[in-house]
Amino acid sequence: MENTLYEESLKNLFPTKWDFVLVCDDHSLNSEKDKKKKSFLDELYRKGFIIKMIKDEKLFYGVHAPSVMFRKYQWLLKNVDTDSEVISGVQEEDYWELMSTTRIRIVSFILQNIKIQSTKENLHDLIKKKVFETAFPLHERENLGAFLKMNWARWRDILYRQPIEKIRTYFGEKVALYFAWLGWYTCILFVAAVPGIILAIYGLISFNSSQISKEICAANTTMMCPLCDQKCPFWPLSETCTYAQVTHLLDNEGTVLFAIFMAVWATVFLELWKRRRAKVVSNWKLYLWDEEEEELAMELINNPETASPLHQHSYIRSTVVLILVGLMICVIIGIAHALVIYRVVVTVIFTQSDSEFFRERASTMAVMTGAVLHYLTIIIMSKVNRHVALYLCDMEKPRTFTEREKNFTVKLFTFQFFTHFSSVIYVAFFLGRINGRPGDYVRVGGKWRLEECHPSGCLVDLFIQMAVIMTLKQTLSNFVEFMLPWIGYKYKLLFRNPKSNNRVHMEESARDPCKEEWLWNYNLNEVNVFSLFDEFLEMMIQYSFTTIFVAAFPLAPLLAFINNLIEIRLDAIKMVRLQRRMVPRTANDIGTWLLILEAIGILAVIGNGMVIAITSDFIPMQVYKYTSSPCIQKNYTGKDCLAGYVNYSLSVFNVQDFANHENLPERKDPMGDVITHCRYRDYRNSEDYSHTVEFWHILAARLSFLILFEHVALCIKLIAAWFVPDVPRGIKNLHLQQKRERLLKRLRCVFYPSTILLRGKQWTIKLQGAGS
Repeated sequence: MENTLYEESLKNLFPTKWDFVLVCDDHSLNSEKDKKKKSFLDELYRKGFIIKMIKDEKLFYGVHAPSVMFRKYQWLLKNVDTDSEVISGVQEEDYWELMSTTRIRIVSFILQNIKIQSTKENLHDLIKKKVFETAFPLHERENLGAFLKMNWARWRDILYRQPIEKIRTYFGEKVALYFAWLGWYTCILFVAAVPGIILAIYGLISFNSSQISKEICAANTTMMCPLCDQKCPFWPLSETCTYAQVTHLLDNEGTVLFAIFMAVWATVFLELWKRRRAKVVSNWKLYLWDEEEEELAMELINNPETASPLHQHSYIRSTVVLILVGLMICVIIGIAHALVIYRVVVTVIFTQSDSEFFRERASTMAVMTGAVLHYLTIIIMSKVNRHVALYLCDMEKPRTFTEREKNFTVKLFTFQFFTHFSSVIYVAFFLGRINGRPGDYVRVGGKWRLEECHPSGCLVDLFIQMAVIMTLKQTLSNFVEFMLPWIGYKYKLLFRNPKSNNRVHMEESARDPCKEEWLWNYNLNEVNVFSLFDEFLEMMIQYSFTTIFVAAFPLAPLLAFINNLIEIRLDAIKMVRLQRRMVPRTANDIGTWLLILEAIGILAVIGNGMVIAITSDFIPMQVYKYTSSPCIQKNYTGKDCLAGYVNYSLSVFNVQDFANHENLPERKDPMGDVITHCRYRDYRNSEDYSHTVEFWHILAARLSFLILFEHVALCIKLIAAWFVPDVPRGIKNLHLQQKRERLLKRLRCVFYPSTILLRGKQWTIKLQGAGS
């Protein structure tokens, strides 16, 4: 009985809630690590922290900050939007539950910036030296945490609205804004997916009615030049019938309109998000919040005697960083060139194969395996890019973590963009255009011919590249992203705490519920400062795929929409059920990511314009229709305007002009006649193989269309951005009224008696207006 009363009295000495938990091994007494641990805990004691130790296989130290820290924070940061004492937009009522995110953020900042006096080491240094293993805030397994687990972090809620306010109260504004943006992006993606589906359906409906497809499928006697130097026969154009029909699905009359629509869609999406963001942060009383001011306030709370680090800039350092960034981009582009060489070599291997299946599909197999290899290089280079970006950020010596994060964001996204799109850009704009002609091919190392596009066009190759990368990235990546934390969590539960089920442990947990709570949080997967950054980066790459080359892959918005429905719940389950609680951070926008979205929107206009002008056959078909088609002839008999286009787009090559024409395989067509000429995709004459007049007409038309398309699309983007205000009128009027009321309140203080307290004495001062 006495022991029970004693334990109860000890419990009353400790708070019921803990801000942070530090974990470390049970170091040997008076060892170097033990001394550093004690020195760090002594620093916490000096600042008024309450510390509780629990011993299990590890040592757990719960820390609870004194309330005076939060009063200082509240006094220093009167909310600018309301001129009242508010912490991060949350009023004083229900102090612990509503203010837990602010408490955790302040305590985390202090823990990270406290230094041992003797060695000047902070918590990050001590974790690197194994003095402490980790430090984390605690999940709330009841109340708000239970609500999110049962109403948000479940697969069955995939089509329901997200509780953004609850997410904000539990994880902080930065996480809440991520999910608000992701939810909004997903809803707007549905608007983009509908016309993409309509375009695909139109292509399917007209699948067999395309004049070009009909001509290619009927071209049994049109013999094409061999695709390789050895074992490759002359082949009839009709073998590419299927590819021609698939090309029509992507390259038809609606492609240009869809590309312009997507350019406008990207702009309207951003403008509508800015409006939504303004409304959300205004409700949170954070519209005029200043991140730098908050960091300065926390520095003063931690140690008012320490001088704040100043902004630094060095032109020499910036020049070195810029050069290193350029070198890294060159390395990434070099890897893309290696993929090109891989496809060239694999094409040769497949065309020389004894298997007829591989010989007939050599080009397609090379593109598909190249896309898979490209995906593997993306996985590897993503890790390399992260380390390089961090190293370059350290070279710049940013003043604060926020500044470091912004610099890191720009550099890593740049590296990741080139990693993901270098190979795609080659397929879109260079494949089949720099490979030369029969008898004079461009060769890699003077041996292997560069690969060619299908006679039906290069758009199929770009479609395959996009489809493989997006499918793999959105299936395998999501699978790994979910399964690794899930397996890690289950492993810890099964093997790290085998004694958690025995009777003694259960009795100890019953006497001290903190132990069970801390162990449960410790067994969750660790999070780091870039956990949310990784989620944003993943979405930015997806947004790039969805917009920049959407003309070649109209179903990209649909795939992104389906993926994001899963991504929202996957991220929610990870954060609530599988990972330790993130340190909440205040924010009133998505930061540098918004600038990246705007840059992607401009690249989307340029990219889609180039796909239509260069990659697709839209321009050559229009030139033929208005210059050489049956429709412009006097004896027009109602034929399709594109009748004869296939013959128009193929040049003639004399077989005798092959350097090794004597060693060519069998030279007979399906009719049994000897082949004297073969066809290839280009616009050259059959005598000296120089470019024809049609080539220059088409080139001029491509450049003219590209300039016209980009200017029209950019003008529409600018008009859409002007037409849709960033901030809703109601929000502007609300802030205008708040400013007026605040000024009126200050004005009244000038004309009415004011009572102030000065050095313990009460003084009444009557102030009169200037006109009295």
